[in-house]
Amino acid sequence: MIERYTLPEMARIWSEAFKLEHWLEVELAWLDVLAEKGVIPSEVPGLIRRQVHLDPARAAQIEEIVQHDVIAFLTSLSEQLGPEGRYLHYGLTSSDILDTALALQLREAGALIMRELDALVAVVAGQAWRHRDTVMIGRTHGVHAEPITLGFKLAGWHAELNRCRERLARAIRTVSVGKLSGAVGIHGTTDPEAEAEVLSRFGLKPEPVATQVVPRDRHAELMFALAAIGAALERIATEVRSLARPEIREVEEPFRQGQKGSSAMPHKRNPVLCERMAGMARLLRGNLTVALENVALWHERDISHSSAERIILPDSTILAHYMLRKLTRVIADMVVYPERMLANMTASHGLALSQRVLLALIAKGLSREAAYALVQRGAARCWDEGLDFQAVLDTDPEIRAMLSAQEIQACLDLGAHLSHVHGILDRAGIKSPAAPEE
Repeated sequence: MIERYTLPEMARIWSEAFKLEHWLEVELAWLDVLAEKGVIPSEVPGLIRRQVHLDPARAAQIEEIVQHDVIAFLTSLSEQLGPEGRYLHYGLTSSDILDTALALQLREAGALIMRELDALVAVVAGQAWRHRDTVMIGRTHGVHAEPITLGFKLAGWHAELNRCRERLARAIRTVSVGKLSGAVGIHGTTDPEAEAEVLSRFGLKPEPVATQVVPRDRHAELMFALAAIGAALERIATEVRSLARPEIREVEEPFRQGQKGSSAMPHKRNPVLCERMAGMARLLRGNLTVALENVALWHERDISHSSAERIILPDSTILAHYMLRKLTRVIADMVVYPERMLANMTASHGLALSQRVLLALIAKGLSREAAYALVQRGAARCWDEGLDFQAVLDTDPEIRAMLSAQEIQACLDLGAHLSHVHGILDRAGIKSPAAPEE
């Protein structure tokens, strides 16, 4: 059965009804504080609360005529009120409501993304510990380099995802800012103390120096955090699908019972989830470009950012959330082939530890250039003639004049080469999972 992505929480955050709920909450909180300060009659907030209800359909109907979303919203409320309706939006401008409510939406969306990111971090940590001693070849330029373990590779992903988490947390704090400073942000018709009091009720901070809008570098920072998450997920997914190629086949993304890879070729197991990560990461990077373009507005504001944000902010938060959820499944159910990893290492004839031989020769007194030439000469024979590296070293008179058979064997000791892997995992904060409760 095809797995569908459904997330009522995220859909709710970006729904029109939820947005209008936040608008109304901000308007009512503003009235509460104005009444407490004696700016408006004390009974007004209560009267309005008892009489108004949100009617998104009516607001949309009015917007068709007035072509202004906040005016349409306010009019739909005023139609339900008597004289007390004149105090709605008292001293405010549209962006006071729009940007403050948007901060609430972004904070909630960010919390959902953080939850999924934490789940992925935990899964990666668990797999890193499980495969801390699963030996495989490390590759640079796509060519065999030196041995590593799968756990070591996963630890690198774990560290990057934790950096993503730090960036996301910081970006959520950065966008958790509102404004109730009126037209052009100068507080000509609003009180900074009232602004601070209202925003504190929502757990937001006032924008220190607003224009008519909250400056958009804040939103660009959040978009960068999301794009960085996308890039990290793409890096992980690219590695998984590269290692899944038949000529390597060291790991695979899960392939479910009944799943099919091709309409024409029944044998296919395509890495579709990992490929999906690559495509979606491109969207997040593209949306980041738009967010950066939104920073430079004319004078105290224009609305060139508004139409773009209605697309990029919901789309990017939904995309990041979806990607995290899907890649968590990939890593949790990833198929690992340790025997294939060891078999693949033999394809380079034992050359993966050549640097240890180089260093041993240098330690015996050879110049780096002379030692390099000796080891490279032996390596060339292995590549060209399909010979075993240790056998070549053991029969090379110049190398044997410097190194004994036991010293050559010590250079090719895989355990010694990998002796710091557990310490690296420990440094990355990857520990043994707690024993299950009985």
